[in-house]
Amino acid sequence: MSTDAPLTIDPAQLPDDPVLLKRVIAEERQQRELLIQQIRAEAAQQLAVQAERHAAELKAAIAALLRRYYGPRSEKFDPRQLLLFGQIAEQMPLDEASIEAESGEKLVTRRVKNRDKHGRQQLPEHLERIEIEHDLAPEEKACPCCGDERCRIGAEVSEQLEYFPANFKVLKHIRHKYACTKCDGEGENPNIATAAKPPQPIDRGLRGPSLLAHVVTSKLGDHLPLYRLENIFARQSVHVARSTMCAWMSAVGELFKPLVALLASRVKQSRVIHTDDTTVPIQSPGEKQCRQGRIWCYLGDEANPYVVYDYTPNRKRDGPVAWLAGYEGYLQADAYGGYDGIFTGNAVTEVACWAHARRKFYDAQDSDARRAAEMLAIIGELYAVERELKEACGGAWKEFASDEQHARIVAARGERSQPVLERIKLWLDSEGEIVLPRSPMAAAIGYAKNQWTALGVYVTQGFLNIDNNASERALKRVAIGRKNWLFAGHDAAAANHARLWSLIASAERHGVDPQRYLTSVLAKTGTTPLEELEQFLPEVWKAEDAAEPMPG
Repeated sequence: MSTDAPLTIDPAQLPDDPVLLKRVIAEERQQRELLIQQIRAEAAQQLAVQAERHAAELKAAIAALLRRYYGPRSEKFDPRQLLLFGQIAEQMPLDEASIEAESGEKLVTRRVKNRDKHGRQQLPEHLERIEIEHDLAPEEKACPCCGDERCRIGAEVSEQLEYFPANFKVLKHIRHKYACTKCDGEGENPNIATAAKPPQPIDRGLRGPSLLAHVVTSKLGDHLPLYRLENIFARQSVHVARSTMCAWMSAVGELFKPLVALLASRVKQSRVIHTDDTTVPIQSPGEKQCRQGRIWCYLGDEANPYVVYDYTPNRKRDGPVAWLAGYEGYLQADAYGGYDGIFTGNAVTEVACWAHARRKFYDAQDSDARRAAEMLAIIGELYAVERELKEACGGAWKEFASDEQHARIVAARGERSQPVLERIKLWLDSEGEIVLPRSPMAAAIGYAKNQWTALGVYVTQGFLNIDNNASERALKRVAIGRKNWLFAGHDAAAANHARLWSLIASAERHGVDPQRYLTSVLAKTGTTPLEELEQFLPEVWKAEDAAEPMPG
């Protein structure tokens, strides 16, 4: 600010004495300098506060990003953190249920010995036993006391698990030919007939159903890139190019199109569908970088226990809209805006995911630990109710029909979960008014408030889940796979992967070995009419054909 600004005193009040006049002007300028310094100090203080706030937001964002890529996936929360803020920890139980639901397994905090079991676990009875006898040498059989030969009184038996590498076998098809010698001798047509060969999944090839199923399961079930599989085969002097195996997988995927379409039609008959999506890199010819396609998963309910994957070249809403066309029921998904068109009208009801909402508060704990701890503890109460209901369905309510179980779940949620939801809503409204607008906590509160109606839908129906973790787990196979085979060669290959994943995941959901399942289906599906494809649904196949010996 310039010091040559005009004086602010009234000229009529200025003294006539030059000495006094100079003194007045000097005092005025001194006051103005003090005012300027005060303004500058206040501005510097505001800038410092803004810089500190921005640094905190940036630190929280960096911490969340680092945790996302390098940190543990489980969102562990210790309720004892609340003691730092004067809260009562006894009312804040550890949120084990959400962690177990997302990981798909029991939360293990330490190794606890089972005192009821001793020694190693017994090896499976169905494994072939090869007996190897160990006997004393003749000179060792003599009694060291009297010298007479000792007699056998028993044996000590121990088992050792061993691995024998899988072997290739060549099925040599011998098709016998017959002809009429009489007609041939008389110069007429000998009427030659050749025995028919069983239909094959791919005509005119060396690959059998079991080999095709092994290649598909190895890449998409066990996440082995084809070049590794090529090297594994080469160790047994069997040389199959990865390009050849790629062609096999494409042919198998085309063959399974009708069966996957049947699975999709059954999933659409569900009362609730879980869905989510993830990226899959697609190789673009002539470009250095891969573009991002999307793999979507759709999980059916208890009455339609299938998993179907679908591929789209992008994340536009056209993909889920087209796949879910005609569906009526509940759709549990994240807050992706592409689903909004599906929820327009009353045909499809949105069910939000409490795991997504919880994750927002978990990520905000670096910048606002107190509020994050409070909300994580309250959400933990919701999951505690779900854990008890799940135990009841597997225990005390096990004898009840599913409809009766669902009715009991709705009643319990209304009595125990609904009051917790009301507390959460009050907390969101009150804390949302005082948190920093651009902070991670504000983003977490905003997400929960925007999704509030959909977050409360799960308490209205007993067959609905509190979160969408089931679909996130279903997409882990895609995430693990792309870390190994890195990318799909083109859109058609990615779509083919989605179809084959559908069969593998649906088989595993029914506890069926996917390789055995695919082997059996490949041996038959090529000659099966479309109206008879239901025999290849995993639960039907498991009930009728699981004991059938594998070809070859």
